Amino acid sequence: MIRSLMLPRRLAMLAILVLIVALVAVYGRWDWLANPKYQALILRGIGNTLILLVLTMGIGMALAIPLGLAQAVGPWYLAVPARAFCGLIRGTPLLLQLFLLYYGIGSLFPGIPGIRDSFLWPVLRDAWYYAVLGLSLSVAGYEGEVMRGAFKAVPHGQLEAARAMGMPRLTMFRRIWLPQALHRVLPTLGGETVLQLKATPLVALITVVDIYAVASRVRSETLITYEPLMLLAVVYMAITGLIVLMFRWFEGRVPQRVA
Repeated sequence: MIRSLMLPRRLAMLAILVLIVALVAVYGRWDWLANPKYQALILRGIGNTLILLVLTMGIGMALAIPLGLAQAVGPWYLAVPARAFCGLIRGTPLLLQLFLLYYGIGSLFPGIPGIRDSFLWPVLRDAWYYAVLGLSLSVAGYEGEVMRGAFKAVPHGQLEAARAMGMPRLTMFRRIWLPQALHRVLPTLGGETVLQLKATPLVALITVVDIYAVASRVRSETLITYEPLMLLAVVYMAITGLIVLMFRWFEGRVPQRVA
């Protein structure tokens, strides 16, 4: 009964949304898209957004696996710091973490004698690296907790059987434990990747040029409000659709058991 009542409302809302998009597409001001300057900025912004997403998810997952393993089976001197790190990251806003990294820690380096003349200065003054670091640590904190549960969910009997067969621990981890844990987190990881994409606009607040920063620049320079935002929404929806399709493809091809 409830579903039958909700369906007409959803269809009506979808029809209204399609109508609004059509009206904006037909009657909106899109002449700024013909400007080569904005075309180059849009391509640069999309490229930076995709690079940020891929880099931070890769680095974050590389950190999340040992964090989850330490919490699942590690000794207390590894498990406690891992839990503390995940709790800190999950308990504080990402924007605050980016500000603390860039405007907090980043502002301390110029006061260190000789740092401006060192080879590290181009990296330490560039907001891009702070954005990558902040977003990667965010992924590590959230996914570290997810990986902890995934490692514990792998049947203990399989690990005991592998030990009984004389399989080395590293081989057991690589061929049995890790593949099954990753298979369990793939649906969650797909959702986290979409959330990570939606978190990337925060880097514009520390001067990194992503697609959101480009849309904001177009709005401020042309005084056109809705059209850049509509383009921004289309870009995010397109990338989200690709992420969903990619993870569905992965879920059908990653085996549940690897021997």
